[in-house]
This record gives sequence, structure tokens and C-alpha cells, in this order.
Amino acid sequence: MRHKFLGTGDAGYHPLRKIRTAISGLRYAVLYDWSVTYKLIASVVVLAVAFAARAWVDFLLILVVTGFVLVAEIFNSAIEALCDFVETRHNEKIKVIKDIAAAGVGIAIFVWFIVLGVELGRFLDAPLPWMRL
Repeated sequence: MRHKFLGTGDAGYHPLRKIRTAISGLRYAVLYDWSVTYKLIASVVVLAVAFAARAWVDFLLILVVTGFVLVAEIFNSAIEALCDFVETRHNEKIKVIKDIAAAGVGIAIFVWFIVLGVELGRFLDAPLPWMRL
């Protein structure tokens, strides 16, 4: 695909190619990065409970924080891979860059844990709609 600022790559824009590339990247992250996989699995479980309870605002909140933490985790993985590609030996500057990226993920995970914990607590305390007779 052509990079409009650098003037490199093949000409032409095709949205399906971009979607296919994004899905390929997500697939790779889920299959090969355990930190992405377990967060996705845990969120799907809580999302299923929110969907079953018909708690739509809760469902959307969980969806947003899950997306937030997955994006942070994928960016962190990409930054680490790029740093390892650029410099294979130990480098203090690369270490600082990786630590900053990890801090961003840490903040995202902290928010994710709080939201999932609060939502799970709310769902466990309240009966499900089909249980109300």
C-alpha cells in the first residue's frame, strides 16, 4: 500500500486490504501473545454475563475497557518487537522505551481490573433477569 507521506509502496487504497491486515495482526496477537489472549478470554466471559443480564451500559463499558487494554497490549508488543529488531544487544535507551510502553499497559490493565472487578461483583450480587419469578 502506498504511504502518502513517504511516497513509498504500491499505489492504490483498498479498505478490505486494511481490514484483512488488521484481522491478521489481531489473530497473531491472540495466538502468540499470552497477555492478549487471557485478557480477551476473561473479558468475553464478563461480556457474556453482562449480555445475559441485559445490562447494556455495563456491556458497553466492559467492551470499551477491553478494547482499551487490548490496544495498549498490542502497541506494547509492537514497540518491543521494533526495539528488539533495531537493537539486539542490551541498550539502556531501548530499556527505557520498553519500560515506558509497559507502564502504559500497566495503567490500562489497572483500569481493566477495576472495571471487570466492579462489574463482576455487581453481577454476582444481583439475580439474573430470568431468575426473577
